[in-house]
Amino acid sequence: MSKLKVIGALATASVGFAIFWSPAHAHGFGERYDLPIPLNYFLLGAAATVAVSFVVIGLFMRQSGKGFEYIRVNFWSNVAFRVLARILSRLTGFLSVLLLALTVIAGLYGTGDALDNFTPTFVWIIWWVGVGYVVALIGNVWAIANPWQVAFEWYEKVFCKDGFLRHPPLSWPSNFDSWPALAGFLLFAWIENVYPGSSRPFTLSVLVLIYSAYTWCGMFLFGKYTWLRRGDPFAVLFALFARFSPTEIRILKQSGHVDICSLCISGCLGNRDLVDCVDCYECWELSGDFDSSLELRQLSIRPWAVGLSRGERVSTALVAFHITALATVTFDGLSETPAWVAAQNAMWPLIDPLPGAAAATIESLGTLFIPVGFAGVYIFVCGLVSRMSGHSMKKPEVVRKFVFSLVPIALAYNLSHYISFLLITGQQIVPLISNPFGCGLSDWTGFVCMRGVFPGFEWNLFGTMGYKPNIGLIDARFAWIVSVTALVLGHIISVFTAHVISLRSVRNHSIAVRSQYPMLFLMIFYTAVSLWIIAQPLIS
Repeated sequence: MSKLKVIGALATASVGFAIFWSPAHAHGFGERYDLPIPLNYFLLGAAATVAVSFVVIGLFMRQSGKGFEYIRVNFWSNVAFRVLARILSRLTGFLSVLLLALTVIAGLYGTGDALDNFTPTFVWIIWWVGVGYVVALIGNVWAIANPWQVAFEWYEKVFCKDGFLRHPPLSWPSNFDSWPALAGFLLFAWIENVYPGSSRPFTLSVLVLIYSAYTWCGMFLFGKYTWLRRGDPFAVLFALFARFSPTEIRILKQSGHVDICSLCISGCLGNRDLVDCVDCYECWELSGDFDSSLELRQLSIRPWAVGLSRGERVSTALVAFHITALATVTFDGLSETPAWVAAQNAMWPLIDPLPGAAAATIESLGTLFIPVGFAGVYIFVCGLVSRMSGHSMKKPEVVRKFVFSLVPIALAYNLSHYISFLLITGQQIVPLISNPFGCGLSDWTGFVCMRGVFPGFEWNLFGTMGYKPNIGLIDARFAWIVSVTALVLGHIISVFTAHVISLRSVRNHSIAVRSQYPMLFLMIFYTAVSLWIIAQPLIS
């Protein structure tokens, strides 16, 4: 306990240095915002806050063991709620398929101007940025709003005898694990950050069509849920973010003499020792056949973030996926800083003689190798955690369990990096809803819209064509405050998550606290790095 007091004293004392003034930039905003204290002291204070949180958590969080419980409020036993949930689920699914169709058609037949076409704004802002926030703050709405999944379920209802493709043509190779999902995510990150055609409406629609065919083939060949858990990068990512959310689906493993988890094809491998099954949508669907008493299935509200601390083991591929999700968004921010420009200039003489554009090559290498660096640091820290626990936790177990503690950091940095993008640029979706193809409102002279389809029609479907985005909605000061708050809270939650996982694993409070010293220093280091990145001026 004395060590905790020492850490707390040092962390508290460090805050006292924050007394002067210094300028900084809100990253992604490009506007100067003068901090009330020097940036270095600001970073020190944020790091100290994370350290103090570790002391508080270590002092007061003592419940241990696999029976660690948290408050749940179950709504599934309510008839009215179940009816409303089914109605909203069907409406959401239908709307998502319509939006998918509109995204493809607008990109193929609308204007080639990215700002005036529905497709780029919807894909990169509303879907890619917005859905992640909704999933993390509310629940895994992607499980009911995934248009590819919804369309495939329509196919199942029409062409499958029992309405569910229970015996797909192929079995998922065991050595594949979730590596296809990771490969797909890395390819997506490369398209987002490097590929120059990612903002072109026509090219983006073609990419969506290719992904659609790829996904539907995967679902048909290997089964819907197996593909979603192993091959679909977005289903894997959003399911990961949903562990942070306050919504939980829970299935009791035993229903009479039926073991629900034994029927699950995709499976939560290596977690049969857990007392229940949480956030598995395949088990949720399967359990409907045995849940006549409405006691087997629960849809509950829980505190935020506790879904990350159940002590589950994940595969090596999912560990890599978790780390890559954090690393790629960090690299996205780093690649817009003067430091990365300087690094590019240093690498340019080595890359320039190679075939292809040097800048794209450097960005591609960064997209690939930054996650490798993150993985190396994480595995090293996990080794220290194992050693500090007296090897009560083996290194592979630490690597597979504690990766969930990185999720709040990924979410926090995602918010800090994209908040201004979503709130300002995202407003463009308002006029685009009324004019998704970018057609002229009244002057059609020499203008061909939708390749000549519906000529002379004035596109103002919902009367929002005249809306002008309010660029003064937020400023650099607001963006900085939100970013700092999100990052500090995210790291505090990560500290809490790691501590609970440790308590579940070793069941000894003193060992659990001691084992988390290396993880604490990793959190403090990454807090400082994250804040430093968002404080840098934006370089286009």
